[in-house]
Amino acid sequence: MPPAADPFPAQIIAIANQKGGVGKTTTAVNLATALAAADRSVLLIDLDPQGNASTGLGIAHEDRTLGSYCVLVLHAPPQDAARATDIPNLAIIPAEPDLAGAEIELAGMEQRQTRLRDALAPLRRHPPHYDYVIIDCPPSLGLLTVNALVAAHSVLVPLQCEFYALEGVSGLMRTIETIRRGYNPALRLSGIVLTMYDKRNNLSDQVAADARGFFGGAVFETVIPRNIRITEAPSHGKPVLLYDYKSPGAQAYVKLAAELLRRGRAEARA
Repeated sequence: MPPAADPFPAQIIAIANQKGGVGKTTTAVNLATALAAADRSVLLIDLDPQGNASTGLGIAHEDRTLGSYCVLVLHAPPQDAARATDIPNLAIIPAEPDLAGAEIELAGMEQRQTRLRDALAPLRRHPPHYDYVIIDCPPSLGLLTVNALVAAHSVLVPLQCEFYALEGVSGLMRTIETIRRGYNPALRLSGIVLTMYDKRNNLSDQVAADARGFFGGAVFETVIPRNIRITEAPSHGKPVLLYDYKSPGAQAYVKLAAELLRRGRAEARA
C-alpha cells in the first residue's frame, strides 16, 4: 500500500457526490465563506469543469487563465494559481475551460491518481498557509474526483432531501473505500450534510430520518433549507452570506461551519 500523504498544515476537505444538483458547489462556496468569516484562512479549489464555484465567487471567465487545470496537469505552483477574492481570508484556484479535457489527458499520465496531492505539496513550504483547503469536485467519480479524494484528509457529502438520494451515495462510499485501500488510508468521512430540506414536505423528513438511521452521527445536525436566496446568489457572483446574510440559507451555512469547527476540535482532543 502506498504511504499516506505527509502531514499538511491545512485540513483538506473534498466536497463530493457523483450525483448532480445536490448543492455540492453551493456548499463548497458557502462553507468556505463561512469558515473565512470565522477568521480561518481558506483556499477553495474549483475542480469542476463547469466552473460554477469560480462564478459563484465572481471570477470572470477571462480571468481564469491560470487555475486548477494548470496546477493538476501542467505543474503550475498552487500558490501562483491562487487568487484573492472579495472575501477576507478566502482565496480560490479557479477552473479554466481546459479542465473539461483533463480527464482524458490524465488517463495517459503516470501517477494520474496522485497528481493533485503532489501538486499541493508546495503549500507546505510556501506562504500563505491555509487552515482549510476546500475542493469542489465534479458530479462524477472520474479521475478529477479521485485526485481530490487522494489529496484530501476528509470528504464532506451533500445529500439532497429527495427520492433516491441515499442510493446515489452508495457508489461514492465504495470509491472512498477503494481510495483508502489503495492511495489514502487516512481518508475519512467528515460528514453528510442534508441539503434542500423543505420542512413542509414529508419526503424531506423521511430522507433525513433514513440518512440519520443509516449513517448515524456522521450526519451533521445542521440542515440546509430550500431557500430562494441561495439560488439567487450565484447570479450575482456572491456567496449567499454576502448576498443576504440574514436569510435562512446563509444562517444555515454559518451554523454548518460552526459545527464543522466543533467536530474538528473534538477530533483533535480525541
